[in-house]
Amino acid sequence: MFVKRLISSISILFFIWLTIFVLPNWFFGFLATSMIVLGLFEFYSMIEKKGIHPYKYFGMLVGVAIPLSIYLELQLTKGWELLFITAACMIVFAMQLTRRTDDQAVLSVSTTIFGILYISWFFSFIVKLKFMANGPALVAFLVFVTKSADMGAYALGSLLGRHSLIQRISPKKTWEGALGGLLSSILIAYLFRRFIPQLSIIRILYLGAFIGVIAQIGDLYESLVKRDCQTKDASGLIPGLGGMLDVIDSILFTAPIFYFYVKFFL
Repeated sequence: MFVKRLISSISILFFIWLTIFVLPNWFFGFLATSMIVLGLFEFYSMIEKKGIHPYKYFGMLVGVAIPLSIYLELQLTKGWELLFITAACMIVFAMQLTRRTDDQAVLSVSTTIFGILYISWFFSFIVKLKFMANGPALVAFLVFVTKSADMGAYALGSLLGRHSLIQRISPKKTWEGALGGLLSSILIAYLFRRFIPQLSIIRILYLGAFIGVIAQIGDLYESLVKRDCQTKDASGLIPGLGGMLDVIDSILFTAPIFYFYVKFFL
């Protein structure tokens, strides 16, 4: 399992590196949108296992529209995403009225909207980052620092993990692993410091630590969702890693936070 996970992680990161720096922007937009669609499909499929019936395909359609509107700069007004999400909420409310039964009406609507916000809107911030000044470097910094937290936590936790982090959510996650993830994110942030030259080394280290903590919170939250749905992995799409949602879970939390950090402080 460790070897499969390592090979899959290195392959994905190498492909992302090519997508960021070598392949054209349209391919980056296509890849981000595809990851959102797969993540949404896995999320809604897990929810269905609980006996809840979200509006899966409508949620996926809206999930595609959000990153595409950002990539194509289809901003009809300031705060376009909020207008878009508000309209989506109203449509879901109207769709619920057409169902023959009122059973789980609140759950059906709320899980549909939650999936759009949690996966599509949060991950779309990585598309926003790509088209900022020095965007490719910013995206690379975010992705590699975030995923290094995942890899460091898994590696050190597997080798030295003894003390459970939050037993009720993920019994295999340990405090030793959390420390490994934190140290890994700080190290990678230091190695990638030239990608954000306007920051001092001290601020880079602080930023690496902050992203490392947020990344692990994102990973824990997805573990909470899977545990609630009584599912080990979001899917078996990627050997050793699980599904697409298992790959992007930490980025869902770090992308919007890093975007706003760049926007307001850099």
